[in-house]
Amino acid sequence: MNIAIVGTGYVGLPTGVCFAELGHNVTCIDKEVSKIESLKDGKITLFEDGLEELFHKNLSANRIGFTTSMKDGIQNADIIIIAVGTPPHPMTKEADMKYIHSAAIEIAEYLNNYAVIAVKSTVPVGTCDDVEMLIKNKNPQADFDVVSLPEFLREGFAVHDFFNPDRIIAGTDSIKAQNTIKELYKSFNGKAKILFVKRRSSETIKYASNAFLSIKIHYINEMADFCEKTGADIHEIAQGMGLDSRIGDKFLNPGPGYGGSCFPKDTYAMAHMACANEVRLTLIEAAIEGNIARKKEMAKRIAQCVKHIEKPKIAILGLAFKGGTDDCRESPAIEIIEELLKDDTYDIAAYDPKAIDNAKLLLGDRISYATNECDTTKNADILAILTDWDEFKNYDFSKIKKLMRGNKILDLRNILDGKKIKELGFEYKGIGI
Repeated sequence: MNIAIVGTGYVGLPTGVCFAELGHNVTCIDKEVSKIESLKDGKITLFEDGLEELFHKNLSANRIGFTTSMKDGIQNADIIIIAVGTPPHPMTKEADMKYIHSAAIEIAEYLNNYAVIAVKSTVPVGTCDDVEMLIKNKNPQADFDVVSLPEFLREGFAVHDFFNPDRIIAGTDSIKAQNTIKELYKSFNGKAKILFVKRRSSETIKYASNAFLSIKIHYINEMADFCEKTGADIHEIAQGMGLDSRIGDKFLNPGPGYGGSCFPKDTYAMAHMACANEVRLTLIEAAIEGNIARKKEMAKRIAQCVKHIEKPKIAILGLAFKGGTDDCRESPAIEIIEELLKDDTYDIAAYDPKAIDNAKLLLGDRISYATNECDTTKNADILAILTDWDEFKNYDFSKIKKLMRGNKILDLRNILDGKKIKELGFEYKGIGI
């Protein structure tokens, strides 16, 4: 099939590369000239585990191309996937739809054959209706169907999740559009269930899923706080809970709170939509409030560990919102550092395997950035682990112990073996244990 993808961010680019890997002809469209030129030159513009290899493979095979021209990009496309951003409004936190609406209007101008317009961006309920209306108003003769096709790709695991989906949700009652979606995913040969639902149901499923997972994270973080007061072990609690098939073991890892481009934005948007429809979603509201407080509490824990030290040096491992990605949007690590920076007595040095450039855009020169774990921890009074990168587990902590001035490790991701770390002479503290 000929596929056009509008947007080359953390959704659009992995989606385009993976569809090309399935053998489709893909054209990715973006207004940002520098980004498109980089992609054309074979320079990938974001980090996602396993993506770069597939990107180069399919670029060399001419199965994927890049353009800034909507006209050229959607020409002869069987399906046009809208994957632009829906950032939260700075005041109301509702999803900002300007990029979606702009894309729809521009697509309408150049539609010259039947195409399915698939909205993959996370959008408020009723957005597909708006997209359909905008296209019809701009081009009354256009032959098209609008489908809600939400993405369920975890950042850091997007490539894996694309090829191993739990389900594919498509919102449409058009048989013609359903057949197009089936053709799009025929390579899966029944490995993934395609669930066709109403468009508004499809739009809601995405928000409901992310909100539920956010609540689950907030819940296990509160249980971790309870364990710290009672002597229970959150690892054992999570294991015992996870064995219940009704609960499952996913998203039961305590930490510094949820972040990224989806959960914070989507919980706010869901709460705003509920309010607009005069519905109270109290669990989601509590998760939002608790997650904000969580970051502040984690910063206090770090500060408490060095409160008797004059001008302490705090070493930070991890800046991305999670391991496996360079994305720093709504990163708990960034928010914790921002909270610490309110007190100008701290000397903060940080390292992240992939996210330093993105972190610099948010933190500037208010902290120092290291190129490895040794430079980060040299003369540090405390080491705080804020992102769950697997490579952190394999560091030589006996060497780090000699480099540090202090001996405290605050592991806010519970990725280290606390017993072994303590045997090296560290004062180790995790979450919920």
